Amino acid sequence: MTRYGMAIDLTRCFGCQTCASACKVANNLPAKLVFNTVYTVGGASTDTATGTFPNCTMSYRPVQCQHCDNAKCVEVCPTGATTKDDDGIVSVDSELCIGCGSCIKACPYNVRTLIDAEPEYYLDVVVGESDAPSHKTGTVEKCTFCKNLIGRDEVPACMQLCPARARFWGDLDDPESMVSKAIEGRDHEFFMEEEGTEPKVYYLV
Repeated sequence: MTRYGMAIDLTRCFGCQTCASACKVANNLPAKLVFNTVYTVGGASTDTATGTFPNCTMSYRPVQCQHCDNAKCVEVCPTGATTKDDDGIVSVDSELCIGCGSCIKACPYNVRTLIDAEPEYYLDVVVGESDAPSHKTGTVEKCTFCKNLIGRDEVPACMQLCPARARFWGDLDDPESMVSKAIEGRDHEFFMEEEGTEPKVYYLV
């Protein structure tokens, strides 16, 4: 059985935000909705370092839904709208979601958004993939691992255009997959591992 996951090489990521932009366009996300955020690990604002010159440090951490094996959002959803699929992807069924926000409170990663008003867009035309998810008022949305793309043997939009080739995708249980080979022999960490969610996004360090 397939168990999809992703590895992100933090030694390669240089904070260009291409992954976030590609995600937003491919999924035709409304103006205030993001699935993928690249945080600066350093100063208090984006692209600022911490420390005193010349001993300054700065790095980046892209964060999206971690598609956890022990997903707390699944446990608290009162309608069964949030589920972990057979392939390990955590999904939200917009037809079942009532926008109660329970999953938002349960998720430690701050990667879910309630669409509480009619979505507004930067453009007057629909962009992105023809089968991009619709965005419905009163529902919660998050990264889907581009389930529509992988369904036709493509990779998630966030890794398609990454100029640093910092992202790796595939079946975590297949030793020959791209993601398994990327993880093999590399030190890695999980974001907020102490939460016990067993995330499937590996950060290579």
